[in-house]
Amino acid sequence: MDREQSIQIADLRIGLNYPPFIIAEMSGNHNQSLERALAIVDAAAAAGAHALKLQTYTADTMTLDISEGEFFIKDPTSLWKGRSLYDLYQEAHTPWEWHKPIFDRCRERGMLCFSTPFDDTAVDFLEELESPCYKIASFENSDLPLIRKVAATGKPLIISTGMATVAELDETVSAARESGCKDLILLKCTSSYPATPEHSNIRTIPHLRELFDCEVGLSDHTMGIGGALAAVALGATVIEKHFTSSRSDGGVDASFSMEPDEFSRLVVESERGWQSLGTISYGKTASEANSAQFRRSVYVVKDIREGECFTSDNIKVIRPGLGLEPKYLDVLLGKKSSSAISRGTPISWDLVLR
Repeated sequence: MDREQSIQIADLRIGLNYPPFIIAEMSGNHNQSLERALAIVDAAAAAGAHALKLQTYTADTMTLDISEGEFFIKDPTSLWKGRSLYDLYQEAHTPWEWHKPIFDRCRERGMLCFSTPFDDTAVDFLEELESPCYKIASFENSDLPLIRKVAATGKPLIISTGMATVAELDETVSAARESGCKDLILLKCTSSYPATPEHSNIRTIPHLRELFDCEVGLSDHTMGIGGALAAVALGATVIEKHFTSSRSDGGVDASFSMEPDEFSRLVVESERGWQSLGTISYGKTASEANSAQFRRSVYVVKDIREGECFTSDNIKVIRPGLGLEPKYLDVLLGKKSSSAISRGTPISWDLVLR
């Protein structure tokens, strides 16, 4: 993807020439309280998030009300061990009647709001709310019918790539583009909660950009901001992190979510990281102009009479850098001065007898 290309979502542009687009993922951290959900919106806006992301589903659109077999979480490493999928989604879902007040509060706070739909009815509902873009979660990135439905809206589409092979991603991207998606963003994602840095493999980010000629970013489930900053250095233009007002308040995703102070640091440092990338550059920059004087150069360190030879006793390489460059020291040694020179004078060619 050409560096000059970018994607516009509402009044924000996303691309290599723009600061990283930072998304706060509320998920189920509202703990079934609209008041808390709106407080999370306020906290995310105050922390500098560019967008808040919801998830739009009900337990019935996600799974079956069965509490045994594959519908029951037995994995001992899972945060949600011992719960049925149905009960988990019942607790984590954002009631649909909350969406409009949350969207409205985001707009009041100058922040975008959009969502991850999990079925066709959710897409239709979010279209009524004029969602500016859509997100496809990692577990749904192989749901080609859903992807076609979302892509047909013509809105920018963000897709997490967790667990997908290159072949699967090729099918996903093709389905999206064939169905009308013109603005596509792929997010590198490790679908474990929390994820560990050593399993994040964010060197995949530039490869995704090259393979699919689209914007790329990171949906990050690791703790802290290190992975996100490294991703920006590798060309990520979007960073998504789970967000909560306080981990101590609990919630289905709270344990791997960022608190406001951490999120604010992410926003500030990711932009600094992006600014630091600049371009390939050598030599003195405009900001270094005043620092050039602190380089080393050849100076007279003892008074020299007219016609006296330059020696290692009367000229030396020192700071500041207003004399001849150090590379000329050997050339100067043994030559004679054209005039008397006082100690502390920078050597220039007019002081050398020709």
